[in-house]
Amino acid sequence: MKSLGRHLLIEFYDCDEKILDDVAAIEDHMRTAARRANSTIVNSTFHRFSPYGVSGVVVIAESHLSIHTWPEYGYAAVDLFTCGESVDPWKAFEYLKDVLKSKRESTVELKRGEYEKIGISDDSSYKALEGVEIG
Repeated sequence: MKSLGRHLLIEFYDCDEKILDDVAAIEDHMRTAARRANSTIVNSTFHRFSPYGVSGVVVIAESHLSIHTWPEYGYAAVDLFTCGESVDPWKAFEYLKDVLKSKRESTVELKRGEYEKIGISDDSSYKALEGVEIG
């Protein structure tokens, strides 16, 4: 079934608590994950909470990558939403699993914008963001 995008909903468990509480490291890892997925980074914003925890998003031309961490539980909730044929959210997933030192994870992949439900024919020549310049 064709769709406009793929959305991975990820739960990382038993991660390194120090990494999960380091806002600079989390931002760097999320931006690297975006590059590993072959996406185009537009912008990013991250925040460290008190007494602990980080939330942030990397906006990509093909959608977004977001993370929310609970260092006290060794847990991170991650969304990887990508559009287009050239972007692979599973490459970002593998990278983040390694750098967060996750011992176990749970992932659901959703198809977003299913052609049939939108009314796009399967033989459509739709190509997301092809030729779009990011300023």
